[in-house]
Amino acid sequence: MTDDAPASDPPAGPSSRVSSASRAGKGSSGSRLRALLPDLSPWRASADFRRLWVSGLITNFGSFLTFVALPVQMKALTGSAAAVGAIGAVELVPLIVFGLYGGALADALDKRKLIVCTEAGQGLLCAGLLVNALLPEPAVWPLYVVAALTSALGAVQRPALDSLVPRIVPHEHLPAAAALNALRWTVGGVTGLALAGVVVAYAGLGWAYAVDLVTFAVSVALIVPLAASPAAHEAARPSLRSIAEGARYAWSRKELLGTYAVDLAAMFFAMPLAVLPFLADELDAEWSLGLMYAALPAGSLLMSLTSGWTSRVHRHGRMVVLAAAGWGLAVVAAGLVRNVWLVLLFLTVGGCFDMISGIFRGAIWNQTIPDELRGRLAGIELLSYSVGPQLGQVRAGGTAALVGVRTSVWSGGLICTGAVALLALCLPKLMAYDVRTNEHAERRRAHHAETAKAAETAEAARAAETAEPSETAPAP
Repeated sequence: MTDDAPASDPPAGPSSRVSSASRAGKGSSGSRLRALLPDLSPWRASADFRRLWVSGLITNFGSFLTFVALPVQMKALTGSAAAVGAIGAVELVPLIVFGLYGGALADALDKRKLIVCTEAGQGLLCAGLLVNALLPEPAVWPLYVVAALTSALGAVQRPALDSLVPRIVPHEHLPAAAALNALRWTVGGVTGLALAGVVVAYAGLGWAYAVDLVTFAVSVALIVPLAASPAAHEAARPSLRSIAEGARYAWSRKELLGTYAVDLAAMFFAMPLAVLPFLADELDAEWSLGLMYAALPAGSLLMSLTSGWTSRVHRHGRMVVLAAAGWGLAVVAAGLVRNVWLVLLFLTVGGCFDMISGIFRGAIWNQTIPDELRGRLAGIELLSYSVGPQLGQVRAGGTAALVGVRTSVWSGGLICTGAVALLALCLPKLMAYDVRTNEHAERRRAHHAETAKAAETAEAARAAETAEPSETAPAP
């Protein structure tokens, strides 16, 4: 028998207690810091998730170069603001049509093949932009054609990407996966946008398109080794009927419907990007326009880097509502203050709230939607977070023309906050959503557990078959 502490240890005096408290304080501070950092569990648990994440980071970086280069080239070729604005118009219709149909395709086809083909297709379109830029007299029409086709391919690809994540990441790690995917997007956006202006201004449009083309090639090389992800046995063939089936399911799930409605309200009423150039002029701070554009993604990036706490939250619906209301209030403040640094601060805070809302919307979607419907619901999600901002730009610009720029900003934020509060009252299931008790989340947990158990059983059977010959072989 031994004592817990050696007999030779001195009695604990004040100095030793201070030392212990100091070590405990340091440990506590370290624990709190680690709790804020992103949860890397999905990264450690799934090699396919790591490949998909790195691929997305690289291709996002390149795509933001083209995002800036395309309107710059259109402006240089036409000198028309209307011609530049028409790029968004030609992108909108393919986004709506192919977003819905892409969801049906994601449910009916192998998701890996769909992702690889659409990624390669976007790379070929980028090559077309590069060839056109290198011509002695570049044409205008290829810019519109490529913009429309890229929008269509992106709309087909996104539901497959979104619906693949719940297959390759354990159920309990899906909120962390949503946060890491958001981090990937914001890092690519901030770095891509920051470098795009420099590349276009000093190296030329051709270099921007060339770098984007290289990122597509690297991305395809990374995702080709992904494991096959065939359609679920219950999946329907792509058709208008299957799309309608997905819409009916979304309508029957009021907490899902609430996530779509809250996001649409937030983006439609309070997205201020269209009027930021005019806001910078009114503040006599034209130099701040680039910082204004960067403030929202910078806030999103800050939130992503400190998203570890989101994995420990269970009332996801309530967080979606609170974050959307916080976004609206931040936009109200940005429209009311007259100091440009405060405007930048509130836009950054708005980006933080927008990211919080996105993380918890993604958690609800990924943890509750059946596998056979995941692609079609991802198509609906694509519309909710893509169409809203585009229509919001129209609202912001039209309101600014009628009542002024600053009023357009703060009134939009105020209406957004009121609309979100009204939706919370009308959709109590969204506010009551708890991933621990929601019947759909419980069903998905049970499904994941059964799938994991079946995989372990199959692996054990294969191991037994491999070991059996040597075990039963006769002794010499």
